[in-house]
Amino acid sequence: MILETIHSPADVRALVPEQLQSLADEVRQRLIDVVSQTGGHIGAGLGVVELTVALCAAFESPRDKIVWDVGHQGYPWKILTGRNDRLATLRQQGGLSGFLRRSESEHDQFGAGHAGTALSAAFGMAAARDLRGEDFKVVAVVGDGAMTCGLPYEAMNNAGHSGRDIILVLNDNGMSIAPNVGAINKYLGSIIANPFTVRLREWVKGMIEKASHLFGGPKLVDFAKNVEESIKNLWSPGMLFEELGFRYFGPINGHNIDQMRQAFETVKKLKGPRVVHVITEKGKGFPLPEPDLEKYHARAPYDPVTGKLKPVNPGPPQWTKVFGDALTQLAAEDANFVTITAAMPSGTGTNIFQKKWPERFFDVGIAEAHATTFAAGLATQGVRPVVAIYSTFLQRAYDSIIHDVAIQKLPVIFALDRAGMVGEDGQTHMGLYDIAYMLAVPHMTVTAPKDAAEMIGLLRCALNHTEGPFSLRYPRDKAPGEAPPAAEVPAIPYGTWELLRTGKDCAIIAVGVMCKPALEAADSLAADGIAAAVVNARFLKPMDREMLDALAQSHKLLVTVEDATVVNGFGAALAALVQTTAPDSRVVALGVPDRTYEHAPRAEQLADVGLTAAGIAARIRALAAEESLTTR
Repeated sequence: MILETIHSPADVRALVPEQLQSLADEVRQRLIDVVSQTGGHIGAGLGVVELTVALCAAFESPRDKIVWDVGHQGYPWKILTGRNDRLATLRQQGGLSGFLRRSESEHDQFGAGHAGTALSAAFGMAAARDLRGEDFKVVAVVGDGAMTCGLPYEAMNNAGHSGRDIILVLNDNGMSIAPNVGAINKYLGSIIANPFTVRLREWVKGMIEKASHLFGGPKLVDFAKNVEESIKNLWSPGMLFEELGFRYFGPINGHNIDQMRQAFETVKKLKGPRVVHVITEKGKGFPLPEPDLEKYHARAPYDPVTGKLKPVNPGPPQWTKVFGDALTQLAAEDANFVTITAAMPSGTGTNIFQKKWPERFFDVGIAEAHATTFAAGLATQGVRPVVAIYSTFLQRAYDSIIHDVAIQKLPVIFALDRAGMVGEDGQTHMGLYDIAYMLAVPHMTVTAPKDAAEMIGLLRCALNHTEGPFSLRYPRDKAPGEAPPAAEVPAIPYGTWELLRTGKDCAIIAVGVMCKPALEAADSLAADGIAAAVVNARFLKPMDREMLDALAQSHKLLVTVEDATVVNGFGAALAALVQTTAPDSRVVALGVPDRTYEHAPRAEQLADVGLTAAGIAARIRALAAEESLTTR
């Protein structure tokens, strides 16, 4: 096994060219075997196995800086940079991250879980290198949908005409750029990346420049350049990059290690911004019988031979499915609303809506800000848009939420999936901040359902609400309770809370899915003689002032529980209100402390911060002792 001898990219460079494909085959099989047990983003990694080997063979990491976009592409990189022996801990508590982390390896130059950041970061590294007078290569590997973001184009616009030495490797796996077709493209790609051709072009360019001083001046150079560009751009997919100041090389077969290695060896000898365009196949080698690219993207544990998902314990449906089903059913009642997502139809459950109502479904790519402003435009014309995006990704659209939606009081509905602790995806995908950032948005309604039926009722309420934007948040988890047909669920009265349990000693005011552990905590506290009321604060904004005032007047201790950061969260907002109406009442906010959190099962993450029945009860017991609430 060649792979057993590889502990760093230097070991890859020590191999003879004939060994590189065998190494790639071993990496691919290793990836399939391990991720079948751990789950994870398998598709993009399988597509860049040969590309990763070629990069290791051509560049000198960590001296040369290889910056991977997203991190979905990074599993083979982990294998070849000294982490193969720990690959089985991928996405497990205390194990390797599912993304790239600077703290994990000196070869991980930049951490990323969100798409589109690599080229901007790489350009910053190149600028720092030049400022310090250092000498190394900087390579940004961008792909797997990242080119549907706006950020890479902002970076290209800045970097392209800077003259700085930077290489963009465009991994085109069909998820972001249309496949290139035709023999001419393939032929031109092989010629453009050929070392002899590059030297010839440089020689001709030099001869023309010399001749221009004698015979034609600058006009001859301009004419020659125009002819060259016109011929190349007639067939080449690189016109956009050339116009932005990047010298274009490609397209190249992203599964031919020798071609890529030769191209990299040639390109790295040049200077200035340049792009190497490689064509890869997402999920290459995965044993899934049907060519479903979205299924290749991320997989739960599966059979490594057949690719079929392993059976899971039956139980309530995921929140994502409850949302998708409800949205689809409600669409039958109202032809005036549409659904928008940002490259995540399956992840948000909107694929269910898409199948039933394709003409009312919009996938805008990895472009959350555009999705938001696009929705705002729809809303100005009387269409009701539902924007379904992960909580962590909606952070990228914050200016659009305020400037384009909220200020104009447009009735856009935001469905925030993966809110709260997110589990194995870890730090970059945590949905811990949406309560804080949504509460700060003027005219924004902020809600969180406690169970499946309430999800439907809040969706119906959102569709009835026309005075500004409306948001719902829900986690990556199973939804408690049955999900009745949407036609049987009335709208939740706007701005109202629900009293789930009475109790005179303290009141637990719980947000969304925290209602269940809050009720269980109240049962436990009752055994100690502490009578705790439990309230379902399904509307975080506006709060139910009538119920809140009554609770504050009748309880010395109010405890809020939210699966989000406590900094500027629901508890903080409630405490500010209570201070003005019942200053003698004490408000204590339970939630997620202000730090980042590692990948682990969601249940373990919640337990770690005390957001379980036992954790809530223990905290209230301590508070009760301070307040002398115990009746025994």
